Amino acid sequence: MSVPPSSSAKPLIYLASASPRRSALLAQIGVAHRVAPVAVDESVDGAEAPEKYVTRLSALKADTLWQSLPAEQRLPVLGSDTSVVVDGAILGKPADEHDCVRMLRLLSGRTHQVHTAVAVRSAAGSEVRLSVSDVTFRDLTTAEMQAYWRSGEPADKAGGYAIQGRGAIFIRHIAGSYSGIMGLPLFETAELLAAHRIVVQASEVQG
Repeated sequence: MSVPPSSSAKPLIYLASASPRRSALLAQIGVAHRVAPVAVDESVDGAEAPEKYVTRLSALKADTLWQSLPAEQRLPVLGSDTSVVVDGAILGKPADEHDCVRMLRLLSGRTHQVHTAVAVRSAAGSEVRLSVSDVTFRDLTTAEMQAYWRSGEPADKAGGYAIQGRGAIFIRHIAGSYSGIMGLPLFETAELLAAHRIVVQASEVQG
């Protein structure tokens, strides 16, 4: 696999994701990284529980990239996956306006869960951490849901909303990890990186 050169500081890790939100969150805690997304089968395995699904996929993404890298280019690889879960069902990315409204109607006026797993693969092996957060929506009108879809924001978002964007006005309360709901739980990420000898120091973060 050919990996594009880093555009800033010497990278400490690879990020096996095309998500700009995950890249921004890593930058927020001062972790220089190189973005190198991988394509994996993201199908749910039968009656797979949400927590098993996201932990399996995050580890699969990290390991897939690690195995594809030439030995001389290897650095620790971070993979992550996020699912929005309501009534035990995983909500993926909406296919169209109808699908987005369907999802938002399921979330309207109630509490759902966001499962985000993060995995790090290195020469020392692979480890995974899981973050589960509760998100409570206020009641939404059909007009609001349709207008939100037409804003363009929900199209590539699990569950059809983004907490860091316009979708924030729908959210009454959260319990858990804000960064995990965005797509990368930073507490668990820092723990994993430390286990692989990449220590994140708050004093080194540039604000």
